Amino acid sequence: MNIIFDNRQEFIDIKDSLLDKIRMVILECLEFEGYDSDYEVSLSFVTNDEIQQINKEFRGIDNITDVLSFPLLTDDSFEIEYEEISLGDIVISIERANEQAKEFNHSLEREICFLICHSMFHLLGYDHLEEDEAVEMHKKEEFVLNKLGITRDEEYGR
Repeated sequence: MNIIFDNRQEFIDIKDSLLDKIRMVILECLEFEGYDSDYEVSLSFVTNDEIQQINKEFRGIDNITDVLSFPLLTDDSFEIEYEEISLGDIVISIERANEQAKEFNHSLEREICFLICHSMFHLLGYDHLEEDEAVEMHKKEEFVLNKLGITRDEEYGR
């Protein structure tokens, strides 16, 4: 498992312990879906301004959002072999994640881990446009986070 990490924000200091939890979440999502760990994910932490720009450019939506997922579309006509297969990109606004952590009264770490988990299932082909899809995705997210002990119990600011 390789995470290409790009920290383009100064809102919070990213500690190694958070990156370790993120790695655990990614690995658990892969395991839950029956994948091995020979994958790569690009993860960027950005500002509200930057995620709004990305959202506008790629989705035509001129709003701040918490997370964007960009699954890598594979084309079987290419015969290039890599040691790891890239699943795609995850972009998280740390500022927006912090706002949501306050709103839901749980830790910023929990919010970031939830957003990673949510995005991983997008990278693995899931969506939540229909109610039944949303229910299925939510069950998967809750299972993974609960298995890792990443719960809403830790209040914001603690």
